[in-house]
Amino acid sequence: MSMARQKTDGTRTSTRSPRKRSQAKRVSEPVISFSELDGIRYLHFGSPWVQGAMDIEHPDELVLSYIQDMMAWLLFLEPPAQVLQLGLGAAALTKFTHRHCPDTATTVVEISQQLPWVARQWFGLPPEDDRLMLVQGDAADFVGDPANREGFGVIQVDLYDEEAAGPVHDGSRFYRSCYRSLAEPGIMVVNLFGRHASFARSEERIRAIFPQVLLLDPQDEGNLVLLALKGPPLQVSRRQLMARARVLEEDYGLPARKWARAVADQLGLGR
Repeated sequence: MSMARQKTDGTRTSTRSPRKRSQAKRVSEPVISFSELDGIRYLHFGSPWVQGAMDIEHPDELVLSYIQDMMAWLLFLEPPAQVLQLGLGAAALTKFTHRHCPDTATTVVEISQQLPWVARQWFGLPPEDDRLMLVQGDAADFVGDPANREGFGVIQVDLYDEEAAGPVHDGSRFYRSCYRSLAEPGIMVVNLFGRHASFARSEERIRAIFPQVLLLDPQDEGNLVLLALKGPPLQVSRRQLMARARVLEEDYGLPARKWARAVADQLGLGR
């Protein structure tokens, strides 16, 4: 499950999906609902907090700013053979990767049994195929499985429940498992709440495991995306970053120059 720190006042509708059998541990399912406002459909878990969003007329576009930031790994890597997404939300990242990265296979781990059905019915999640696999289960169990060691070039982590009291999985053991599940070079991208009490703890734990950590600028809603890199230190100039960013803006319509400036400033790259 994913989370954005903003609320909506649109018309709300609740829904329950059909139950489906699973090998995963039993969990308490949230009350899933959605609202619509100004052509945007929002996903909620029994509260006004936004868990995902979709432009109804342009369903494959990334609406939420922090979700756009979750694609900032493209500054440093070409789309890898395998991407792992921990938390489905409204399937925005899943749809974007499936459409724009044709040589990438995406695995999505989501603990809710209901959410994949809702994402298909109301948010345009495509059916599973040879490039998209959904796993109903716990994200920590998945990355902790030795069978997944070094299996993914990118891991996108967006794990919040309806309480929004910090990430659901935020321990050193979890982040170490993510590190081990990454190929080298590889990047873990994490959605955090920059103004939440959990942020400093999360950052400290990640920095203790990953050799290089970069922070993007916080969004107005408070979401702050962190990139944790596995592999040798970055060897890049500001000019190279900005050139790559321009390509990403042209190819994907993402705010990549903003990312490049934030990264260049943290790396102390001259102008």
